[in-house]
Amino acid sequence: MHPTRKYIRTFLLIVLPTVFCLQAQEEDSLRRYLSFAAGNNPSVKAAYLAYEASLRKLPQAGAYADPTLEMGAFLSPVEFAEGRQVAQFQLMQMFPWFGTRKAARTEAQHMANMSFEAFREARDNVFMEVYAQWYALCALKQQLFHSEINLRQMEQIERLALRKYTSASGNRKSAYPAANANTSSAQPVPSAAGMNMGGAGSAMPAASATTPMQQMEGGMQEMGGGTQGMVEVLRVQLEKLALENRIENLRAEISAGEALFNTLLNRPAESPVALPDTLIRIPFRPDADAILQEIKERNPMLGMLREESLVYAAKAEMDRKMGYPMLGIGLQYMLMTPLKNTPAGTMNNTESAMSSMNGKDMLMPMLSVSIPLYRNKYKAAQKESLLMRQAGEMKQTDAFNRLEAELHQALYRLNEAARRIDLFRQQAELVRSAENLVTQEFVSGRAGLDGVIQIQQQGLDYRLKEAEAIAAYNTTVATIGKMISFITIE
Repeated sequence: MHPTRKYIRTFLLIVLPTVFCLQAQEEDSLRRYLSFAAGNNPSVKAAYLAYEASLRKLPQAGAYADPTLEMGAFLSPVEFAEGRQVAQFQLMQMFPWFGTRKAARTEAQHMANMSFEAFREARDNVFMEVYAQWYALCALKQQLFHSEINLRQMEQIERLALRKYTSASGNRKSAYPAANANTSSAQPVPSAAGMNMGGAGSAMPAASATTPMQQMEGGMQEMGGGTQGMVEVLRVQLEKLALENRIENLRAEISAGEALFNTLLNRPAESPVALPDTLIRIPFRPDADAILQEIKERNPMLGMLREESLVYAAKAEMDRKMGYPMLGIGLQYMLMTPLKNTPAGTMNNTESAMSSMNGKDMLMPMLSVSIPLYRNKYKAAQKESLLMRQAGEMKQTDAFNRLEAELHQALYRLNEAARRIDLFRQQAELVRSAENLVTQEFVSGRAGLDGVIQIQQQGLDYRLKEAEAIAAYNTTVATIGKMISFITIE
């Protein structure tokens, strides 16, 4: 027998998985959402109502057939020695062969058990959707958090680039007057003697004088340094715009994901969803053999197929009992009226005795027996139930094999996600160390901005991938939990 309604309510609202929760505060939130989904999701409620309806079939299966009452009246009373019969009443109750009602109740009970397993399957499907959407939202929130941190870092780099550009521009402006003064003082003044190119006393320029070509080259170098600084500032601003666009996309995606999450809970789409500040990997040590044993015992799909086989086993027993006779017990009541009186002198002893029963109603017990003469239909029904039971056992074996294969695939994805988490975490730590070095080199002028932006992008990419890997890991753990109906795994 399955749990009572009180136990089922406790099972729905209290007995929920604990291994799949994250932290203490987050565990309470997730458990609360799971309880809310179990009690409010329409598909879960529909499956539970179907189970409640199947329980109502138990009294129907074990009930006796309704008794039959036959009544008849004679338009012209029939005369008997005992009187005239004017009406008769017949009440009959049929009883099936011994054990038939028990087999019918057993069949109905297993069908109710199938409905209960279908309810568990519907509940677990909703739980799985809640888990998957929850972890997806947690990953998006982590990505938003790291993107905002990266945006603030880009703003710091932008200030450094602006400071560097402003410093270079100030040095360039202060250098221009000195260059002009040097040029005017060093420029030789031609004389009349110097105009004579062939004269012996022609004056030559001083050795320290700057030529016009040298002045042009120096000005181009200073302009190039200023242009390069402005390009760096613009490059940082471009990266900021890209980050701001990514942040807006993440916020929009979180909003859409929260709406989907709320639909699973059957509440308004704009309802707020409490998400944890951090996303951590669930501590989980899988044991394939132990999980397979739990799957065999607790998986709702296997339970439903197991109950289906038992349904056909009970039906075969009922079909066998139906091949036996049915017994009927009843009463027949005949309403009599007296005959016309006969003169007493003319009656003999026998007629005198009969006259004492004249007009007396008659009550007759009855017994009926059905004769199952046509045996082929009963044999065919038993063979049908036997074949359907064998088919159910084959479906159960096939379902278990598929679940076993799905478990191994889930364990593979779990190990792969764990390796990716460790890899991205190590890469992020290395990038964090490289960020400090590259930033210091950029401030001191020994490195350009390209290296700083590239290392920032790598660090953000590793953090985003780490959040996705943790969400994938936790979702895979929930997938394994669904196979065993979300019991606690030690």
